[in-house]
Amino acid sequence: MKEAQIKSAYEYAKDVFSQYGVNTDEAIKHLGEIPISMHCWQGDDVRGFESPDVALSGGIQATGNYPGAATTPSELRSDLEKAFSLIPGKKRLNLHAIYLDSTDKIERNEIKPEHFSSWVEWAKKNKLGLDFNPTLFSHPLSDDGFTLSHPKEEIRRFWIDHVKASRKISEYFGRELGTPSTMNIWIPDGMKDQPIDRLGPRQRLIDALDSALSEPIDERFHRDAVECKLFGIGAEAYTVGSNEFYLAYAATRHTALCLDAGHFHPTEVISDKISAVSLYVKNILLHVTRPVRWDSDHVVAFDDETQAIMREVVRNDLADRVSIGLDFFDASINRIAAWTVGTRNAQKALLKALLEPREILRKAEQQFDYTTRLGLTEEMHSLPWAAVWDYYCLTNAVPIGFDWINQVSDYESTVLATR
Repeated sequence: MKEAQIKSAYEYAKDVFSQYGVNTDEAIKHLGEIPISMHCWQGDDVRGFESPDVALSGGIQATGNYPGAATTPSELRSDLEKAFSLIPGKKRLNLHAIYLDSTDKIERNEIKPEHFSSWVEWAKKNKLGLDFNPTLFSHPLSDDGFTLSHPKEEIRRFWIDHVKASRKISEYFGRELGTPSTMNIWIPDGMKDQPIDRLGPRQRLIDALDSALSEPIDERFHRDAVECKLFGIGAEAYTVGSNEFYLAYAATRHTALCLDAGHFHPTEVISDKISAVSLYVKNILLHVTRPVRWDSDHVVAFDDETQAIMREVVRNDLADRVSIGLDFFDASINRIAAWTVGTRNAQKALLKALLEPREILRKAEQQFDYTTRLGLTEEMHSLPWAAVWDYYCLTNAVPIGFDWINQVSDYESTVLATR
């Protein structure tokens, strides 16, 4: 579509939305201020650069064998830059501890900021914020299915020290880049079959977390988050870090709470949980993903739940308290395309939420006018929000519509195919 056509379509959309009291210029401005934290692990199927010999474990599975996966930090950064060039708006990058950049073998409880300095310099160059995660899976000391809740004190201590080291790296990110790094803690701990003792591991976990998070760190640089899960592969019957455990922990320890769209019962949705937990925890981290029957981490789609998640953030004015991160890894398709599709879909859902006539809808609801509420809500789906999206892409100098596929194909033939 030509630039003149995009601008003309936008002017029409601007007029249509103004009839409902919505300022499209303001919506675009607000969208540009809300960062999406892309996840590095889509680029290499969660392998990391710690050791090429360590197999995925802890319920982590990436299916498919599409060619061109990154095998070095420089390859991964190149792939990320290509994806960023196809995605409009403000972005961040979410790193796991196994993505350190070092030629030496570094144990996880000994990682230091210096092992991630190349990522910080790269982030400065690309004007990005960085987020972080300790990696408590795919390691010999997680093979029993327990880490921070392990019955052996020496193994718990190893993982406590890893989390402590990770917090220092997260703080380093925040200090260097001038934006707080959200560090999310997820563990695979649990049992395949019914346990006799459900309480003991949770007692050990709360003590381990308290120890790992004991050192105060300025929230201007670093924020802790904890992530619950219903079950995992190899932990189908019992998950130590359940929803109840981490909600209570976040509320009493004043950490952020991570809500992952794939970590609940298939009939539950995190969009319904955002407003509830916002009453008890200061900050929320979202892992936007697409589960298919289970926590399968498919590429984010422009589906009902993704739109509902973003509506809840916008409707409740929670953008300053909610960090939006992505979490999927599909090795069956081009990995850069996966980043592009998933991130743009999250942004589209956010834009559509920002274009909603919230005041009219809120007033109708307060007056018990549910007819107007339903009718207008449904009518909004047909309004020309896509013209606003195209204009947003144009003003951010990224491809319009499906034009990005040509750049992905060129990059695959010239870069990925040579690996």
